Amino acid sequence: MSAKKAELDLGNTVRDDRLMDDLTGLYIPLITPFTSDGELAGAALERLAHRVLDDGATGLVALGTTAEAATLTERERAEVLRICDRVCQDRGAPLVAGAGTNDTARTAAAISELAGYPSVRAALVVVPYYTRPGEAGVRAHFTALAQASHVPVVIYNIPYRTGQALRWHTLAELAELPGIAGVKHAAGSLDQDTMAMLAARPAGFSVLGGDDVYISPLLALGAHGGILASAHVCTAAFASLIRLWREGPAAQARALGHRLLPVSQALFAEPNPVVIKSALFERDEIPSPAVRLPLLPATPAAARMAAAAIGTAMSTGSELRLSPAV
Repeated sequence: MSAKKAELDLGNTVRDDRLMDDLTGLYIPLITPFTSDGELAGAALERLAHRVLDDGATGLVALGTTAEAATLTERERAEVLRICDRVCQDRGAPLVAGAGTNDTARTAAAISELAGYPSVRAALVVVPYYTRPGEAGVRAHFTALAQASHVPVVIYNIPYRTGQALRWHTLAELAELPGIAGVKHAAGSLDQDTMAMLAARPAGFSVLGGDDVYISPLLALGAHGGILASAHVCTAAFASLIRLWREGPAAQARALGHRLLPVSQALFAEPNPVVIKSALFERDEIPSPAVRLPLLPATPAAARMAAAAIGTAMSTGSELRLSPAV
């Protein structure tokens, strides 16, 4: 569908709201594995997707920032979606797909293309970046997309990447719209707007932590779960962290969060996802740690720091080896 056609179709969309009341738990924003020659390693992606679901993830996120989506060709993006959709159909798991740009019409067109993937239960749409349209422009952007989209929209609020602040008073208005399922919240701090959002969020609007180092306090304050790149490793532990904060005991959740913090810090010591890919390669889960320019591979020092943090976490505390069902 063309961008112009997407604009003309606003308001004529039948939306699937199955995810609206159940956007909780742990979602893994999958990396895109490459071969040593830089080609898409589809078989490795499929194995990784199954493994994280085996280890307790609720669902998958395809084509997010962690997937290096900006560097993928259209053919590769479609292949990633096909693989993730197939896995989620096999496993009965929800799939969230990244589909946002800083152009409303093109974003609407990208969301419409997700209709060919039955497991896609929501579109993850970033706040418009670079152009900095102001909060009124952001409000209009998401209002138009919510009207046009056939699946619920999850707002991706990450101001240190977009250059666009999104205050709670604006997000609260969007939260009331039919078609807005929730927010991936990565504000870079526990600021006043974050506190206000968690205190006053409306029913049916889910808050998923997207800043891995802040996930434990966000869960303690009432977040519903997380979209966590760190959970490519220690997946069962991150799933347990979410379960413990939701069900208790809080003391165990707090202790587990403290033990997982160094893992997230180490995995984000260099630009995402270079250290995560290094860790997965060391675990023989992907064929190479290759990334695409402008990213560079993890430095040896960062790789060693991550391996040490993961090793310490996995050897400390039985919760780190438990699945969420235990």
